[in-house]
Amino acid sequence: MVLDESVRSCLLRHRRNLEQDIKPSYLMDHMISDGVLTGEEEERISSLTTRKDQAVALLEFLLKKDNNAFISFYNALVKEAYEDLASLLHDCIPGALPESFQSYSDSYVQTVLSEGGVPQRPVVFVNRPELVNGIREKLYRLQKEAGWVTVFGMAGSGKSVLAAEAVRDHRLIEECFQGSVQWLSIGQLDKADLLVKIQALCFRLEQSLDTQFLHRPPTSLDEAKERLRFLMLRRYPRSLLVLDDIWDSTVLKSFDINCRILLTTRNRSLADSVRGVKYEVEVASGLDDKKALEIIALYTGSTPEGLPVEAPSIVRECKGSPLVVSLIGALLKEKPNRWDYYLRQLQQKQFKRIRKSSSYDYDALDQAMSASIDDLPDEHRELYRDLAVFEKDVKIPAKVLSILWGLEPEEVEDILEEFVNKSLLFVDSHSRPYLYYLHDLQLDFLAEQNHAQLENLHTKVVRQYQQHYSNAPPTSGDVECLYWIRFLTYHMAKANFSQELFSLMFSLDWVTLKAKILGPAHLINDFVDYGHILDKEKSEVLSNFQEFLSLSGHQLEQRPFPDVVQLALSQPETSEVYKQALQKAQNRARSGKLYFDLLSKSGVESLCRLVIQPQQSSVYVACFSHDGTKIASCGASKTVKVFRSTSGENLKEIQAHDDEVLCCAFSPDDRLLATCSSDRKVKVWSVERGMLLRAFAEEHEEQVNHCQFTNTTKRLLLATCSNDKFLNVKLWNLNKPSSQNTMFGHLQPVNHCCFSPDDAYLSTSSNDGTVKLFQTSSTNEWKTIKVRDWCSDASEEVPVKCSTWTADGKCVVCAVRSAVLVMDVETSQMLLEIRPGRLSMVQYCHACPTSNLLAIAFSNYAVELWDLETNKKMTDCSGHLSWVQRVQFSPDGSQLLSCSDDHTIRLWETNKVHTTSAVRLKRDADVYFSDAKVDGSEEIVVSAADNCNRLQVRDGRAGVVLFQSAEMMSRIRCTCVCRQPFAVAFGQEDGTVQVLAIPSGKVLATLQGHTRTVLHCRFVHGGQTLITSSEDTTIRVWRWQTCECKVLQGHKEQVRGFSLLSDSPAETRLLSWSFDGTVKVWDLRSIEKLQDLEAHRGAVLSCHVSPDGRHFATTSADKTAKVWHSESWQCVHKLRGHQDCVRSCRFSWDGQRLATGDDGGEIRLWSVKEGSLLKVCTQEGKDGMDSLHGGWVTDLHFSPNNSLLVSTGGYVKWWDVDRGEALQTFYPTGSALKKMHVSADFSTFVTIDNIGILYVLQRVS
Repeated sequence: MVLDESVRSCLLRHRRNLEQDIKPSYLMDHMISDGVLTGEEEERISSLTTRKDQAVALLEFLLKKDNNAFISFYNALVKEAYEDLASLLHDCIPGALPESFQSYSDSYVQTVLSEGGVPQRPVVFVNRPELVNGIREKLYRLQKEAGWVTVFGMAGSGKSVLAAEAVRDHRLIEECFQGSVQWLSIGQLDKADLLVKIQALCFRLEQSLDTQFLHRPPTSLDEAKERLRFLMLRRYPRSLLVLDDIWDSTVLKSFDINCRILLTTRNRSLADSVRGVKYEVEVASGLDDKKALEIIALYTGSTPEGLPVEAPSIVRECKGSPLVVSLIGALLKEKPNRWDYYLRQLQQKQFKRIRKSSSYDYDALDQAMSASIDDLPDEHRELYRDLAVFEKDVKIPAKVLSILWGLEPEEVEDILEEFVNKSLLFVDSHSRPYLYYLHDLQLDFLAEQNHAQLENLHTKVVRQYQQHYSNAPPTSGDVECLYWIRFLTYHMAKANFSQELFSLMFSLDWVTLKAKILGPAHLINDFVDYGHILDKEKSEVLSNFQEFLSLSGHQLEQRPFPDVVQLALSQPETSEVYKQALQKAQNRARSGKLYFDLLSKSGVESLCRLVIQPQQSSVYVACFSHDGTKIASCGASKTVKVFRSTSGENLKEIQAHDDEVLCCAFSPDDRLLATCSSDRKVKVWSVERGMLLRAFAEEHEEQVNHCQFTNTTKRLLLATCSNDKFLNVKLWNLNKPSSQNTMFGHLQPVNHCCFSPDDAYLSTSSNDGTVKLFQTSSTNEWKTIKVRDWCSDASEEVPVKCSTWTADGKCVVCAVRSAVLVMDVETSQMLLEIRPGRLSMVQYCHACPTSNLLAIAFSNYAVELWDLETNKKMTDCSGHLSWVQRVQFSPDGSQLLSCSDDHTIRLWETNKVHTTSAVRLKRDADVYFSDAKVDGSEEIVVSAADNCNRLQVRDGRAGVVLFQSAEMMSRIRCTCVCRQPFAVAFGQEDGTVQVLAIPSGKVLATLQGHTRTVLHCRFVHGGQTLITSSEDTTIRVWRWQTCECKVLQGHKEQVRGFSLLSDSPAETRLLSWSFDGTVKVWDLRSIEKLQDLEAHRGAVLSCHVSPDGRHFATTSADKTAKVWHSESWQCVHKLRGHQDCVRSCRFSWDGQRLATGDDGGEIRLWSVKEGSLLKVCTQEGKDGMDSLHGGWVTDLHFSPNNSLLVSTGGYVKWWDVDRGEALQTFYPTGSALKKMHVSADFSTFVTIDNIGILYVLQRVS
């Protein structure tokens, strides 16, 4: 058969469009599968060089083929989403008649089908052309020979409707089946019923024949089969017999009479039992969303576009099942105000409850499933029942079932194939290995049928797992391993194995395994989901593990994966997490593994409950959903993410905009999410599906800074504001593509907009120094609050960053520069000014909706909570490592969100707020390790300034404050400790140096002379001499007890540091280095400059003298390091290779190696003798700070035996010197560690991070 002329003409007419757009390789796969294109033809087409040439060749072949090839080509276009091209060819599909014949055709088809018993279209019918055309294409192949076309799929997938629609085609009936189609509904039948069915069919076929054939009906199945064979072969040789809903192969054999048969079934393999050519069409259970929405629209008398916002979510929950979609449609037709109710029922998988409220015939599905299961062999029926234990929407590898059933994997695969063939199970054949899953309806049915046995079935799962993995848990990371790690806790909980659940979840080994493979969110979810079980006997342990995971979760997402035991050693000593970690660390230390116990555990209760790292870029906004269960975030990554607020589990990721996403906001019912961006666009998304629902017209001409929905759904509106000069505030109605209203008044960019609690007003905050209040109903300006007039520096520009309404709606709180102003709405008067006293800008503020608390975000990484009633700071929320961009309270006020340029979101518990007494230390500290032992331990004395500019001297081991000075007028910049006498010196920004006795605090000396900031100070010569260096370019040598001073002058820029050339008490030579690029050598007795070395072209950043005094090294901003001889003062080696400023250096104790660290986090080890590179200390990959070390490498120290190296940067790392491999990492709460103080035996390490936390680490032995 050749192409119809109408089809050929259609192809030629649209040939140019097809050649321009199609990608032949995608289409040919489908056409080869359909048997209309040969492998040789595909090779000839694929051998052509360009896509256009291939497209031309494919169409040439198509023009030489028949109608079947055209139908296959059309279906391929539909499958590959060429809907526009497919629409051009749709009217030309064989079977689409000219319009003038359409009326006749419809009447003819109706007559043929009615006579043959073919059911009519359902009242609510939506065409599925891809499947219908697929069936027709297979039926066309029966034109020249008898055979079978099998349409298979699970119950409720629409097989019967599709089969009936496929034969509802004039040309197909005429050309292939000579105007005869006979429909027989079978179902589950015994022999007697089957005989009756065939008798009725034979009687129908004999009606139009001579009366001689109207004798008695056949009395046996064999006779009936022969009678039917005679009628179909002799009297109706080209007729199509449609057998609907075939269950049993023995039934099918009764129709094995060498005729043309179309059958529908749940069992794919049924046709294997009969003779003849066979074709298959699979009906997947899912309608696409468009078709499902059409069905619901038809039921409810609406259009797809006019359906409520719940409709897409309902369709998704129906999983595309035609039966469930029809069920919901029928319900909504009866009760049109229950969209939200039925959506919730579907989301909660309450199919049974939905069925009870419906008059729709849903029981047929239960009966079909029950019959399908009963049709299985007895042993397989029991195995199928086991599938009731699996969670919905989870795909299972065959190996998991192999363990559950105790069978060989090959045997399991054969059983699963049987289930798939009977449409009792689905297979994802695109994955390797294959994954198997049940439809929600099937799982719901199984769970209902086996309700009483579910606990026993879960027990079986756990026992089989324990038996199979008796030696060690699965760790391979394959899909089998992933299943057990993800769902073992679920099965234990369902089996009521509380003790096994305790042992598993309260184990650091399990925490390590699950976090490494799946990330921390699933772990945290487990503690939330099964907390009611774990809390019964071990509530304190549950709290310990939850706190550990919540605060360390973001670190468990890093790669390479951190050492969980080392992380856990930072937990309080009373924590079960710490106890387990210490025991493991001690055991592993025996084999040489490095672990470090944190001695300086903070006694201040942390408010932080959860840390989330949503992206590797700045987070501009994080907001709660109105029910508090979700968090949405957006920022520089152009994406929007939605998380579970209890665990940080990523629920949805949306590629939202073409540029940075500046704001996101939930609708009052939490179904919608609005976003706005630097790309000037405003969009609204479905939270459930992540689908774009509305992209508003681009009315803003500059970036859109902020968006917010009204607080209630009574009149749902969206407000946006932008950098536009005039039209910078707009209100949007979600049902309109353009803005509903534009608010005028601001003549400069508007940074923020916010509805009052009752939605009556919208406040807008602008760079023009004002906050305007607009009436929401009329969009008229109600009043202007001139915030700038209340600022002391009002002569300059005073941009208002944001405004927030107090809970009673009587005040608006405004963020202005470094202050927060509380303004009365009625009078526009300032009621309160909050000046936190920080040298940073207020980025944002938010008033708690349920209390007097106000949260303030700062550019210096801090978050503060204030009481508006008392104008008193309640607490600091410390932990962010960069600018805090946004804060927001949860709707109930119990939690606070903050997000930052450090890529993280932090969740704080405000119900723990107390007046803070937390003291933070500055990083410019000194540490003294005594040789004497106190209670068997080395004494550690730490001297540092605190955040109140007081000098503190602490016992580093016990955490006790030995001395604290009064608050100083000038900022303390450096300090050093002297043991004999026990004193401390410190230098200030005004150039003053003081020496105080410890612990009395008596002023022993006040040394005046420096004219600018003192940067460095050090006691030498047994504490008799104090040396200081300053930004005033000088070094001063003090006999501090008599205030005698010698001045070393010669540097042209600030002196960053100095060092004696040896530790000898008689040493008088001093090295100094400066930003001027020089190193100078001085004689302390004569104050003579011995050497003046032009060391580097850039600033000298560090210098170190080798332990034997023969060499010293310098590093510089010019990205080089140099090794110098301390006798000849010549540069021995110039070390190149660093790609960033070389920040630090250190000689090994034997003087043979030099370690250097740069600002990119790289550490290099060099041979001092050869000047050659020995090793680059590496890591598997860069971290979230885009550095190998989380920041600059600021300090380095070798162990006494030169085998280990410790380095500081964003965190602390210990290295194997010979291999250049990291052995251990300690992650501080903050970052940017400045200096590491190391005890002589390399067992104790002291440092302070950028948020002022002191860390005293001791090696676990």
